Parts: sequence; structure tokens; C-alpha cells
Amino acid sequence: MTLHAMTDADFAWLLGETPARADGLTQCDGGIGPVEVTALMRDVTRSVAATTDRPVAWMIADGDMVVGMTSFTKQGSDGRYEIGYGVAPAHEGRGVMTRAIAALLPILRADGHSGLTAETSVDNPGSQRVLDKNGFVRTGTRDDPEDGALITWANDLTSNGTPA
Repeated sequence: MTLHAMTDADFAWLLGETPARADGLTQCDGGIGPVEVTALMRDVTRSVAATTDRPVAWMIADGDMVVGMTSFTKQGSDGRYEIGYGVAPAHEGRGVMTRAIAALLPILRADGHSGLTAETSVDNPGSQRVLDKNGFVRTGTRDDPEDGALITWANDLTSNGTPA
């Protein structure tokens, strides 16, 4: 499992706008998700990237195959970024995202991030497990007009070098 910091050129490749990559990475069959979602994440990432010079999105590769991605979706008033993620349907339930987030947290800590937030649907136990296994703690719930009931999460990256 490896993480590759993403640029807009990587989104273009995922969306089929550019040819094969020189580094040999390939996309898994069916891509990492619907084209509409990848395009939406490209726009979200552009917006977040405009506020920092640090990476804000990462492709997740299993060997030479890209099977998912994770990115910051917004920055809170406390300076912490909210994280989102997704894995190709054919790779769900294999622990890919749990391992990817575990690999990302030390990178973020070394890059000076103090913590992260996240939100999961109350009906998504898989995503809840990913966060729980990576040291995120539940901080509450909220209702979103589009997404319904959500659980809110936080992870303090400054405590003893391990997630709290």
C-alpha cells in the first residue's frame, strides 16, 4: 500500500483526460469511483489547495494499481482539515482504507498538521471502523440536508506521536 500526493494532473488522469502515467501506475477496473464523484472531488481539492502549499489529496495504490483516494474536503475555523476518502467498489471490505489512513497520519503529523476531523453517515459502519481503528474519536452528531444523520469525528495528531 502506497500513497501518492495528488495534483490536478492526477485528477485529469483519473478522469481519462490524459494518457497512461510514466511511473507505471494503472487504474483498477472500473476506476476508483463514478466519474461524477471524481470530478466533484477534483473541484473540492482545487478549492482546498488554493489555501495551502501542502498536499491535500492522495491516491492510494495497491502495488501499481490505484484503488482509492483520500483528500481534505474543507478547513475548519480551528485550522484542522476535514478528511474524506473512497475506495473502488471491487476493493471494499479488504482493509485498504484503514491501512491508507494509518499510513497518511504520520505524513500529516510530520507536515505540521495538528489534527483532522471527519464525518460519516450513521448508516456506514465500514467508514466508522476506518476512523475508529485510526484513533479518531466521536465528537457528536449532526443532520445534513443532503446526507442525513452524520457522526462527527476528530483526531488529535499532536499527542505522543500517535493518534488520540
